[in-house]
Amino acid sequence: MSERGRRVSAGLDKVRTLLGRSRSERDEPRVRTLPDPGESSVAELPLTPESRKIGEEERARIDAGVAAVQQDGVDIDDLASIGAGLDRALVAWLASKGADEHHDEIVERYAVAVGEHLHRHTDLAWEVVTDVFGTDLAVAAGDFVVVPGNLVAVRWMRRERGWVPQVVGHIVEVRSR
Repeated sequence: MSERGRRVSAGLDKVRTLLGRSRSERDEPRVRTLPDPGESSVAELPLTPESRKIGEEERARIDAGVAAVQQDGVDIDDLASIGAGLDRALVAWLASKGADEHHDEIVERYAVAVGEHLHRHTDLAWEVVTDVFGTDLAVAAGDFVVVPGNLVAVRWMRRERGWVPQVVGHIVEVRSR
């Protein structure tokens, strides 16, 4: 998980502790804030996405995520399989109240699954992308960027289920090779 992801996770854990509860499915967000630019000033961040090819570290992260979801019985080439695996992981995590595994690990491996599916089935390639929101592992083609970690994490926080085939399927449809 990226440093930015760890900071976001730590912030969410702090908020949950202060509130003394987790969000229910019917809760609506109460506060909307701009993303934290990290250690860069907002003026230093690019207005349009900039990217670089992934390196060995990112490739190892992707390979580890793929291996982890395959151990969960997930077929990377099947969106229904990815969605079912993520839904099972969410239900299990909620039932255990997070005792079995930290949510960041689950989000990371399913974000990689989504990104790898998009990489295999569209014109999108793995890249490290920097934009006004920070630097993340993403799949991109030109200025079309999908940050799988954000895609999965936002829906995880809202406890959404059943979204993968429709949402990711739409991206595949739009970006098919």
